[in-house]
Amino acid sequence: MTPATHSSLFPQVPDSADAVLDGLDPEQREVATALHGPVCVLAGAGTGKTRAITHRIAYGVRSGILQPATVLAVTFTNRAAGEMRGRLRQLGAGGVQARTFHSAALRQLQFFWPKAVGGEVPRLVERKIQLVAEAAARCGIRLDRNELRDVTGEIEWAKVTQTVPADYPAAIAKSVREAPRNPAEISQIYAMYEQLKRDRGVIDFEDVLLLTVGILQDRHDIAERIRSQYQHFVVDEYQDVSPLQQRLLDLWLGDRDDLCVVGDAGQTIYSFTGATPDHLLNFRVRHPEATVVKLVRDYRSTSQVVHLANGVLGQASGRAAEHRLELISQRGPGPEPGYTAYQDEPTEAEGTARRIRELIAAGVPASEIAVLFRINAQSEVYEQALADAGVPYLLRGAERFFERPEVREAGVALRGAARAGGNDSLLDDAVDLPSQVRAVLGTKGWRAEPPAGSGAVRDRWESLAALVRLAEDFARARDGATLSDLVGELDERAAAQHAPTVEGVTLASLHAAKGLEWDAVFLVGLNEGMLPITYAKTDEQVEEERRLLYVGVTRARVHLSLSWALSRSPGGRASRRPSRFLNGLRPGSAAGVRGSAAAGGAAGVERGSASRRKQRGPVRCRVCGKTLTDAGDMKLMRCEDCPSDMDEALYERLHEWRGVQARKVGQPAFCVFTDKTLMAIAEAVPSTEGELIGIAGVGARKIARFGADVLAICAGQEVDPAPGED
Repeated sequence: MTPATHSSLFPQVPDSADAVLDGLDPEQREVATALHGPVCVLAGAGTGKTRAITHRIAYGVRSGILQPATVLAVTFTNRAAGEMRGRLRQLGAGGVQARTFHSAALRQLQFFWPKAVGGEVPRLVERKIQLVAEAAARCGIRLDRNELRDVTGEIEWAKVTQTVPADYPAAIAKSVREAPRNPAEISQIYAMYEQLKRDRGVIDFEDVLLLTVGILQDRHDIAERIRSQYQHFVVDEYQDVSPLQQRLLDLWLGDRDDLCVVGDAGQTIYSFTGATPDHLLNFRVRHPEATVVKLVRDYRSTSQVVHLANGVLGQASGRAAEHRLELISQRGPGPEPGYTAYQDEPTEAEGTARRIRELIAAGVPASEIAVLFRINAQSEVYEQALADAGVPYLLRGAERFFERPEVREAGVALRGAARAGGNDSLLDDAVDLPSQVRAVLGTKGWRAEPPAGSGAVRDRWESLAALVRLAEDFARARDGATLSDLVGELDERAAAQHAPTVEGVTLASLHAAKGLEWDAVFLVGLNEGMLPITYAKTDEQVEEERRLLYVGVTRARVHLSLSWALSRSPGGRASRRPSRFLNGLRPGSAAGVRGSAAAGGAAGVERGSASRRKQRGPVRCRVCGKTLTDAGDMKLMRCEDCPSDMDEALYERLHEWRGVQARKVGQPAFCVFTDKTLMAIAEAVPSTEGELIGIAGVGARKIARFGADVLAICAGQEVDPAPGED
């Protein structure tokens, strides 16, 4: 997250419309001055898209072309909407509405419901997942916790794609999605869920959009009233709109085209929610006269990070890849991204925590460091490792800053002290605004030194410390500022949800990290089966996983580390291999098959070539290039701690077969083949006797005795369990 300096937190409001354009690059200026007709901004990561569109709105307002009350800027998260409101306020365009789709729709629904339907708007259901659980129980269907979450997600997807319960099975059959349970069962649960909502007079988040769409379709008078209110629309992250959101946007627009959309098809990572980049990619088809501006100057990341980001998408395929943006770094050089293979997951977490401590010791603030992973379940081992290392951290996705109890309490205390003025004894020894704030917050638990360890006490201190730092920045930016001025600033920030930076390393999923940035980013757990996730089967799903990695890479400004573990637990078999998306990018790796969901085989297995084992002279590691001296390493043709490209499923079949053979001949298993030889076979996947005999540990005698079985297993065939004859 961008560092909070007093100059960036509290900039001076531009004194004229032309001053709003100061500091914009040529493409950003083109966006800012394109105030009429349809505009499509294709903006790569780190290219200043938020800056461009907020300056566009502010320039239009300050020049008198746009009236603040007639502009509606729409984005996808409360955080992004809050940031946009904060920037517009700093540019002198504070009256513009910047909201999420749901927030804007809910506001309209609450206002027009009495006229369109009558009575009060149904209340929003607080715990959707509980209602889905009850619906499943009434249908006689048992769901475990994970299935319950997945079925709830399916219902949400069905609603944003405007699919009714009866049509769900057919819709799933046409889509690339895999239903978490029998589609007929989900359809039954979905129908019961809708019935329970009707019986109890409640609506869910998706209903807010559906009902607003319904009212605008049926009541032309209400639709016209909204269109007379809002005449100019800006949509951020347009690649993530769902069909339902696009329908609502069309109804807001009517027959007008005063619309500016901003997006990047290369960052489409929410298709599981019903989002699709098709609306962005088809914008010129719908609006042939549209102004299209491409932002490719990357101001966020070093040239090394940008080079890797371009490389990640350079191997992509599909329609989104055809429209990818080649970023050009404006920041200059920095350290090369680091690639590390760890022996197991706890070691990976400990190594990451150790490196984070080194960065902090070198002067990188903890709040400027992030650890990003594919799924939330991966966070626990990093929480423990950071706590053991004495490094403060925070989990992305926690409650909003200004809604935290300690922040609310602090606000009340500061407001009371501001009203009391010089009559508050707490402020007797305070000489300036920061010392006044420290004195007041000292009564709420703030101390100069943070408490040891992690947990609720540390979280509370971090929130209060963020307020202290905000006061220090505010005092530097506003000479002579009083406690009352600061309280007013806090109130405005709370209304805009423009929170100060909390000190602590961020732990977040790749999805939750979208839209954020840090000086140092650690991308962890980059193994096959995790990225791409094991259930990504189709080309489209695998390509979305690739885009997730791209999003992760482009979160980093300077320092970037990519790592994976060779096994899950200490002492486990080192059988995992790094993500196929790193092929051709990490040192010593070859480029992967471009754009294939089944790169390396139907199960996503990258198969090596046996011919590369036939070498003369010194034997070198095929991954890192080091000379090998250990017999076991020479057998594998790689260092033991270098990443393996082994077919794990094949290894398991070979391991099981070896056990059967060993029991029948009454010998230890290693007398059939050693573990290293089995691993070498599973990495080479030989298809002929010539390839098999080229593997160290497989001689002519074993070829004669076991060769046919091994080659059959490598070919995926069933074998006779009886051992071969000597």
